Amino acid sequence: MILGKKIKQLTKIILAAFSVLFCISCNVEQRTIKSNLNKDKPLVLTTFTVLADISENIAGDRLTVKSITKKGVEIHGYKPTPQDLVFASSADLIVENGLGLELWSRRFTNSNTKVPRVVLSEGIDPLLIEGDIYQGKPNPHAWMSPKKAIFYVDKLLEAFINLDPDGSDYYLNNAKNYKEKLKQLDKELRKSLSQIPLNRRFLVTCEGAFSYLAKDYGLEEAYLWPVNAESQVTPRRMLRLIKLVKENNIPTIFCESTVSSKAQLEVARASGASFGGTFYVDSLSNPEGPAPTFIELQRHNVRLILEGLMPSQSK
Repeated sequence: MILGKKIKQLTKIILAAFSVLFCISCNVEQRTIKSNLNKDKPLVLTTFTVLADISENIAGDRLTVKSITKKGVEIHGYKPTPQDLVFASSADLIVENGLGLELWSRRFTNSNTKVPRVVLSEGIDPLLIEGDIYQGKPNPHAWMSPKKAIFYVDKLLEAFINLDPDGSDYYLNNAKNYKEKLKQLDKELRKSLSQIPLNRRFLVTCEGAFSYLAKDYGLEEAYLWPVNAESQVTPRRMLRLIKLVKENNIPTIFCESTVSSKAQLEVARASGASFGGTFYVDSLSNPEGPAPTFIELQRHNVRLILEGLMPSQSK
């Protein structure tokens, strides 16, 4: 009994010591983060790199924009680190996509109630997932439509002006210029994808992340799982997709950069389709990669679609 009490007391002392050390390390880390950032500028923290790029185009050099998740990271099931939480406490604004995409971000907003946030999809009429366990839930990948991305820009503009009223004219000008680029992108994608014959307008991917793009440009969409990650791949879903690819003579199928393409490669092998390469959706590539910005991400994906689905280039 005496030994047991001593062990409990020692355990409490050790836990208390760890708690003190953790708090000290968090405070030191927070001071380090603040010293490494230019605190003459407000810090805008986004949940993933695509939102960071869009934000930077409006923020220009008046705000510091950082992404919580790094390039190449799967964002649906991301697990925030203690460092992420400390980083978020240094932010002046947190930018989220919403529509259930990054539920993990609640850890930031719940623990940093004084930090304002903007949810870019609020006010959008979302596309709903059909025919799956997610039936009726919103598809969160609204930014994949250049038209919806313009809506994101307007939300960011409002949030940045509230954060830094002195920069209103600056942000308005940046937003105007970037929205013009997105409008031109919309025209470019529409013209490119309109070339695909009607009997080949099937866009088959790993995740149902292209619903908005498919709706905008008249494509039929099919996928291995509707949302989240490849852990949702089942034999039934694979067989259903293989059957669809065969019945519609779909020449090429694709997958996304942040998930494993193993199951999709098996679908290609079993259906006789070619694997057309890797799309970027939830994450940008490194600067030397094919999708260093949101606009280049869209152009890269459309290039792969054309290479895979146009008759003259099909394998």
